[in-house]
Amino acid sequence: MPTSPDAVRQAVHANVRLDHADLYQINLNGLDLEAAQLAQAILIRADLRHTNLRQADLRGADLRGADLRGADLHNAKLTGACLYRVDLRGSDLRGADLREARLQGAYYDRQTQFPDGFAYRSAGAIGPGAQLNGAPLNTANLRQTDLAGAQLLGAYLGGADLTGADLQGARLVQADLRGATLTGADLRQARLNGANLAGVDLRAADLSEVEFEQFESIAGADFTLVQGLSAAMRQRLLNHPPAQLDAIHPLTLKTTRASLSE
Repeated sequence: MPTSPDAVRQAVHANVRLDHADLYQINLNGLDLEAAQLAQAILIRADLRHTNLRQADLRGADLRGADLRGADLHNAKLTGACLYRVDLRGSDLRGADLREARLQGAYYDRQTQFPDGFAYRSAGAIGPGAQLNGAPLNTANLRQTDLAGAQLLGAYLGGADLTGADLQGARLVQADLRGATLTGADLRQARLNGANLAGVDLRAADLSEVEFEQFESIAGADFTLVQGLSAAMRQRLLNHPPAQLDAIHPLTLKTTRASLSE
């Protein structure tokens, strides 16, 4: 069974079936693997960036954590494939068969092209407009992720890294963001009422037109250099209990009250 990138390419071009092949962490970046026969193959954490997988047979394949950014999966067979935490940003899945494919935690963006009629927003994948209400995203790496308009009501985002994330218009009502990093995040017009911001790092985040009346907690949250914080919003934050306002952020060692005074 081929295990090197060149051997895999040669096998595909010779029309050799690679069903059940163990290709764990293989680097197939940019290769032409059109019509590859990889049913039930193990491609965990494989590098498949910009790989041509048009019409490939990937039924039941295990692609957990694989990098498929910019890959061409046009008309690929992905029935029952495991696509947990796969990076599909910029990939072309038009015409692909995704019946029973599992996409929980997969990443997509505005350049990802899904098959017509495929309900990708409600498939558990992460991207703009995603429906992730109540999703367990604790400690997730969501740096620079596009989550504009995402539904994150009651989502568990404790300790998540959302540095520079696009959360414009996202619904984060009653979300658990304790200890999350939102440095430089775009939260314009996001809905945050009832969210728990204890220990959240919001330095330089954009809070323009954010909707909130009260947070569950802002104890230890750092608002240093936030943008778009109106006088009324600042006052609402300063109306939280003194114990919360005088709590110290564990990394910046600044109290919430002090961060709101700058």
